[in-house]
Amino acid sequence: MICNSSSGCGLTERRMIKYVMNVTELPGATNAPLPITLRAALSVVMVVIITVGFLGNAVVCLIVYQKPAMRSAINLLLATLAFTDIMQSLFCMPVTAVTVVSDDWRFGLDFCRVTVMLYWLFVLEGVAILLIISVDRFLIIVRRQDKLTPSRARLLIAGSWLLSFCLALPSVASWPTLGLKPRRCILGYIESLPDRGYTVLLAATAFFIPVSVMLFSYLRILNAVRRNALRIHNHACPGPDQGGKAGLVVLRRPPQLSVDMSFKTRAFTTILILFVGFSVCWLPHTVLSLLAAFSQRFYQSAGFYPASVGALWLSYLKAVFNPAVYCWRIRKFREACEEFVPRSCRLPRIPGRSRRRVRPCSIYVCAESQSAM
Repeated sequence: MICNSSSGCGLTERRMIKYVMNVTELPGATNAPLPITLRAALSVVMVVIITVGFLGNAVVCLIVYQKPAMRSAINLLLATLAFTDIMQSLFCMPVTAVTVVSDDWRFGLDFCRVTVMLYWLFVLEGVAILLIISVDRFLIIVRRQDKLTPSRARLLIAGSWLLSFCLALPSVASWPTLGLKPRRCILGYIESLPDRGYTVLLAATAFFIPVSVMLFSYLRILNAVRRNALRIHNHACPGPDQGGKAGLVVLRRPPQLSVDMSFKTRAFTTILILFVGFSVCWLPHTVLSLLAAFSQRFYQSAGFYPASVGALWLSYLKAVFNPAVYCWRIRKFREACEEFVPRSCRLPRIPGRSRRRVRPCSIYVCAESQSAM
């Protein structure tokens, strides 16, 4: 990191950040502020992201906290994911918003390191939760093993927090890849091999390794769901059971095919959407972080700062994306949201068609001798 003229640095700190100073002061490096119109538009977007991200994820945590019946293993994981987004909305997004709008880092050198450490801590924890969920769905749908209990989920959550903290801690201890360029807390160009190695480690653990594992899991799940659907559709049914009513003959499936996969498939689809959203939001930030660390030319280019700001706020957009998916895909979440809305502000319910519940283990066909026709 480097210090601006208004802040003091000790001799030790100056030696630690000497190479960053050399980079940021090279001829050709640009420190031009963002246009005022762009900053005004970004300020509106930032306020929306912070507000929706905080409130939407707070509802998720409140639902799990207030209703013991909702404290299943998967819901505990989703609540932890929501908690990481809340923490980002409280401790990371407002600081970044003030810096972008004012075009000035006002919080000092040490707080720059702390902010980056918290950012990576919450990001790594959120990625770990998505990874745990994907492996759990893989075991349930592909391996037919439902091993994740609420107690095991709590242990995994505690372990993931500890691991995320250990991975993020070097950024506040002595990671010199931060710079105030000259008034912005940003990732900088790196010449030290250990620091480059740490940057690659963060990129691998926060994106490339988890995405690879999750992609493999979801491809296997999609293949398993397709094969199960074909087996159920093409399975030869045994002889008819004359116990049906109103001229209906019941053809029963064997016990091993009597499981209704629609609920599990819908839950998996929701998790898959979360995975796609995470990948889209996080890929640009990961690529830009690596480019800034390894490419001095890119770091000094005029487009570096606007691109880094856009990529950072795209990664923050995940905090809004997750609650939107919950509201779209999960009926219980929508119902819980309505409980927090005053009755006078609620929209009228549109009556829907009533559906007759049919046992998934049975297929009903008309008997020729008892047809109503």
